[in-house]
Amino acid sequence: MAKYRKRPVVVDAEVYHPGVEDGWVVHFSGNAFNYEKVFESKERAEKFVELNLGFIFMEDEDRKYDDIIYETPMPYIKTKEGKHEISEGDYIITGVVGERYPCKPDIFHMTYEEVGADDL
Repeated sequence: MAKYRKRPVVVDAEVYHPGVEDGWVVHFSGNAFNYEKVFESKERAEKFVELNLGFIFMEDEDRKYDDIIYETPMPYIKTKEGKHEISEGDYIITGVVGERYPCKPDIFHMTYEEVGADDL
């Protein structure tokens, strides 16, 4: 099998901090269903969970489901492949054509090194 080296390309990257996400997602499940709901802010996601904790009326049905399990709201960013959830400590990389994607810290540090102004 042939071996290849990644070309040296400079990208912008920052450690995730509130405000760089594109939205928040809440996963919830119960009674043999799994859903997710997307929100524009963490506050709206948390309010949804608070108001619906323990039950939910499905929008397409008149049935009430009990014992719903809500996961903690997670931030996400939009990528070319769809939305990707991000965690504290993840790097958000902006690629050469403006695309954004997340990268776990250990992979980031194995793959990238910081460049100075003289290297550009």
